[in-house]
Amino acid sequence: MATHADAREMAALRALSAAIGSDPHMTQAAGGNTSLKAGDTLWIKASGTWLKDALSDDIMVPVAMAPLLKAVEERDPAADKPQRFAIENLNPRGLRPSIETTVHALMPQRVVLHVHCVDTISLAVQANGETEVARRLGGIEWAYVPYFRPGLPLARGIAEKLRPGVDVLILGNHGLVVAAETVIDAERLLGRVRSLLARPARVTAAPDIAALTRLAGDSAYRLPADAEAHAVALDPESRRLAEAGSLYPDHVIFLGQGSVVARPGEDVANVIARLGTPPVVILFPGAGVLMRGDAGAGADAMQRCLADVTARVDSAARLNYLTAAEHDELVNWDAEQYRQKLNATGAA
Repeated sequence: MATHADAREMAALRALSAAIGSDPHMTQAAGGNTSLKAGDTLWIKASGTWLKDALSDDIMVPVAMAPLLKAVEERDPAADKPQRFAIENLNPRGLRPSIETTVHALMPQRVVLHVHCVDTISLAVQANGETEVARRLGGIEWAYVPYFRPGLPLARGIAEKLRPGVDVLILGNHGLVVAAETVIDAERLLGRVRSLLARPARVTAAPDIAALTRLAGDSAYRLPADAEAHAVALDPESRRLAEAGSLYPDHVIFLGQGSVVARPGEDVANVIARLGTPPVVILFPGAGVLMRGDAGAGADAMQRCLADVTARVDSAARLNYLTAAEHDELVNWDAEQYRQKLNATGAA
């Protein structure tokens, strides 16, 4: 870092990042990212790393901001590869900057926090999301950005919506960005916005663990890491919303497209036989959720996220699901293939 003040802010950012990353309602798995601008250098969380590890691992990568912003402005495809702008002599581990580095560079404020807050996402997937947010965020300078693939498309979408004074972005089908000149001010703004957007989750019954054990049979399927993940299979409205498709990028990356719901009388073996392939997750109505045995921690975190998001969505609202083309765009994108590789090897 350039100065003692920068070093103090980075220490504060690391502590805040770890706190954010430890709250599953704020961000999940390798999702979300934080950054600090020090002169012409942007320090941002590395792709595939987890915010919760910010105090125990060196997860911040330095990026040369000016050439990256120039690439965004010129719609240069290089902006989709932020690793090209990493400052090598300050990045001895060769970490890749976050796939959302361009979002942070575009915000003029010194500190930027991007989170996958479940309350925000539950509004940002609704077709009336912008109207609902406007009803809640009076007195805050915010902008709503419809869904674009993370990277250059999202950066261009943000550039079109930014105006002087905006320090909060609601990203359609994605999440929340808050920005401020200091870490403490960013933390306060995040808390304020989060409280204004909060809404209660529908209450569900407890999972039927005995039934799930029977349904797993002799397969390698297991219970999810978090008991809260079962809720999406136990609440009929949440289950209906989940089965209809994918609502945000990290679901696609960690869990695949949509959600698989078992039919009446089906166990794990029956579901696999019907699909011809073993899904990462199976929802058993009224019983709970089973995860494929080789599903990693990222998949567990995202299944919990799905339950938390769908339980907060207005069941009467029309939802904007990711299209088949948007799904394919994510899966076949180099930056996400890199992150999937890290997740599969446990590096995340």
